[in-house]
Amino acid sequence: MTSKSVMLAELKKLLHDVFVARSTGAAHPRMSRAHGYVDGYMRGLLESGVATQAELLAVVAEERKTVFGASTATLDVEHVAA
Repeated sequence: MTSKSVMLAELKKLLHDVFVARSTGAAHPRMSRAHGYVDGYMRGLLESGVATQAELLAVVAEERKTVFGASTATLDVEHVAA
């Protein structure tokens, strides 16, 4: 039986592939296939009780941040052009 940590590490690899493909402008068939793999894997983790929705969302957010950077940033209002 595969451990939870191994399964979540595999999910991170799949997510990384999706995010990198998106950032490099991959063709639609490749993106669709990659999204399908991630969706199916996540559904399997949820339905088998291996991971909760909150755990999966945390993995997605972490991997997204790794590839694209932080989703928000602090701006210095004094330097923002009007």
